[in-house]
Amino acid sequence: MKVELHNLTKKFAGGARGKDTVTAVDNLSLEIPDGKLVGLLGPSGCGKSTTLFMICGLQKPTAGKIFFGEDDVTGLPPEARGVGVVFQNYALYPHLTVRQNILFPLQNLKGKDKLSKSEMLRRAEEAARLVQIDGLMDRRPNELSGGQQQRVAIARAMVKMPRVLLLDEPLSNLDARLRLQTREEIRRIQRRTGITTVFVTHDQEEAMSISDIIVVMKEGVVQQTGKPQDVYDNPVNLFVAKFLGTPPINVFEGRISSGKLVMGEDAVLNVSGAQDCDVIVGIRPEGFIPDENGALRCTLTGVEVMGRDKSVIFTSPCSKAPSIRAVVNAESVVDTSSHEVRFTLRPVKVLLFDKITEKRLECELSQVK
Repeated sequence: MKVELHNLTKKFAGGARGKDTVTAVDNLSLEIPDGKLVGLLGPSGCGKSTTLFMICGLQKPTAGKIFFGEDDVTGLPPEARGVGVVFQNYALYPHLTVRQNILFPLQNLKGKDKLSKSEMLRRAEEAARLVQIDGLMDRRPNELSGGQQQRVAIARAMVKMPRVLLLDEPLSNLDARLRLQTREEIRRIQRRTGITTVFVTHDQEEAMSISDIIVVMKEGVVQQTGKPQDVYDNPVNLFVAKFLGTPPINVFEGRISSGKLVMGEDAVLNVSGAQDCDVIVGIRPEGFIPDENGALRCTLTGVEVMGRDKSVIFTSPCSKAPSIRAVVNAESVVDTSSHEVRFTLRPVKVLLFDKITEKRLECELSQVK
């Protein structure tokens, strides 16, 4: 089921007298293709959960339209939209068994949608098998782990065979290892069922690992939409570049002068297609190559061996942060007895931004020869 959002806006009245209204979502237009998993990504307060609540009908848009396929569902109540919703806190009924929790949405169907008892049980068992909890059907929520409870919540959302599945930060209450396992399960389930899914998260690693498409939001406005790797490699502005990536991108002050990118006193790359100006330089942690003859000179503060790679920690007077972290191959040689460390930069991992607008500059970078 394709989902389309047309100029969607949501405003909330100010809490105190005289306060201005707050715009949580601002003129958002988005197409979610049929059968895809789309991640809404951004910091707390960016409007991603509000967008999801408008899609499912829990909140009414101030302006704009919502379409499921050709159907305008903007004015429909949640129960008439055919959506399944999984919340951050699971929202299971503690006095009911797993089976009864999964059955609950089916027991509330009325009229032509009402099912026989045998059909409801069949669907509940099928949903439980899908999320691999069919051996836990007689337990209550307090007898389950956090990951198992989340699977029950997913099964309950899936049992209605929804047209659209909506997940609101479903992994934030799980520990790191369980979060990894559960997100893999969500992706497996989504691929198997082919249900159009919207996944809300502030965790960029989660969004990039399981989404077909990510939508990066800031202050209610979509900043960029695209395939995760494309957005990571080609961010449209500094906000997107800084929000995606672990460790985060390293940010420096620099300038373009006579076809060279200059950082401090070092001409580190050739630049074509851009005029002389001051710029913000973003370098991904994997963009540094230790090289005793490298163009970029920095002050070494430490090396952390992480098994398959090393983290080289250093400082630079043109950095916007007190320390910089480069991730290099474990075999890379770094002289820890020296105060200076030098790098050659990978041009594809270096991004230039306008110092005023913070928009990405369209230019070509290459190694200094």
